[in-house]
Amino acid sequence: MTSRTARRLPAHRGPAAWSAILPGQEAPDALAGTKTADFAVIGAGFAGLSAARRLKQIHPAARIVVLEAGRLAEGASGRNSGFMIDLPHDLSSDDYAGQGVDSDRAMIALNRAAIAFARQAVEEYAIDPAFFDAIGKVNGAASEAADANNRSYAVHLAEIGEPSETIDARAMRALTGSRHYVSGLYTPGTVLIQPAGYIRGVGAGLRRDGVALHENSPVGRIARAGSDWVLTTPGGSVTAGTAILANNGHLESFGFAKGRLMHIFLYASMTAELDAATLAKLGGRPRWGVTPSDPMGTTVRRIDAAQGGNRIITRSYASFLPGMEASAASLAHAARVHRRKFDDRFPALKGVRMEYSWAGHLCLSRNGVSVVRELEPGLYAACVDNGLGTTRSTLAGIAAAELSSGKSSTITDHFRAEAEPLKLPPPPLAAIGANAYLRWREWRASRE
Repeated sequence: MTSRTARRLPAHRGPAAWSAILPGQEAPDALAGTKTADFAVIGAGFAGLSAARRLKQIHPAARIVVLEAGRLAEGASGRNSGFMIDLPHDLSSDDYAGQGVDSDRAMIALNRAAIAFARQAVEEYAIDPAFFDAIGKVNGAASEAADANNRSYAVHLAEIGEPSETIDARAMRALTGSRHYVSGLYTPGTVLIQPAGYIRGVGAGLRRDGVALHENSPVGRIARAGSDWVLTTPGGSVTAGTAILANNGHLESFGFAKGRLMHIFLYASMTAELDAATLAKLGGRPRWGVTPSDPMGTTVRRIDAAQGGNRIITRSYASFLPGMEASAASLAHAARVHRRKFDDRFPALKGVRMEYSWAGHLCLSRNGVSVVRELEPGLYAACVDNGLGTTRSTLAGIAAAELSSGKSSTITDHFRAEAEPLKLPPPPLAAIGANAYLRWREWRASRE
């Protein structure tokens, strides 16, 4: 009998601010006792809930159980910046351009399929439309080198037939209230989501439709029992004919893809609610999102009351942590970086308090591939988002549901064609090399 015990469970540093700024959730329904299901999904983030929703579409009468280690939207799904990006977004490049014209066009089509899937969920489950705002995003440039990155990316987008609009410094100030940016590149296809609101809404919709969703139910062991899989939590177990691991980097915790996954933590801080006087001093529009023209720069986003308060989010600083847990010291250092980045952009708001700071876990592979496939008979993975959790994890969840149901689509074809993640250098060389590379990239991004 195949049996795998998790070497570690998710550990989070700092609050999941996107969830904290929303009204409280109902008491969790933790798994208690034994259950039998047709499908069991481990993880209730973008991948896991997308898998459950797609399974429900394919098998309306199926018994589907989702097991989440913590609370909805308080893991990685509530710790990102809330950008559902449709265009190529290669974090290892200088300007986000991908692997060539044909490859990028194919990836754009897939990304837009994921966004359409999410939009349908918003409509079907009556999720607040403020949590899914299709207003596009801007690549902000704070230096001539960064402006050159934007111009290079605009040329690439034109080659693949995608629109973009160059924005000058005055227009960037009118948008953000900041004099920091010399230019920007606007692209219309990104959706700015309230990630916790979206995830909570999808979870509520799935429950309404009969999916059993158990929170505070970490799976510590998976075992083969005849033709079934038994998933064991502290409070009980689920026996299912098919199981899907939708736990991103914690795929490695169960012994899969060992030595092949890069565990990166990105850090963010969110201001306290901005009062009317502060908003008047700031100016700009009430909702916007700026990603850096250099992928290793600083992401900044402003939200309004409908999304959880008039606040600004600053996301910057990364660390490679094979142990999958950020330290208090790392978070404190990142918070100081965010303070400086915020003050550089909004000097008139220097006294504004940061109410929340947190770390978010990303999982990447050296060759930029995901792990979306059958791992063992009846056991599937929807993991390794390569830093594009909202969009890529949605795709991974859809694909795992379809693969486990014997269905083919352009989404499953994409993941079937991907190679295995490349091996990493042995420890401690991997951590030393990766962190040195991250510090160099951040130094080079400098003002960005």
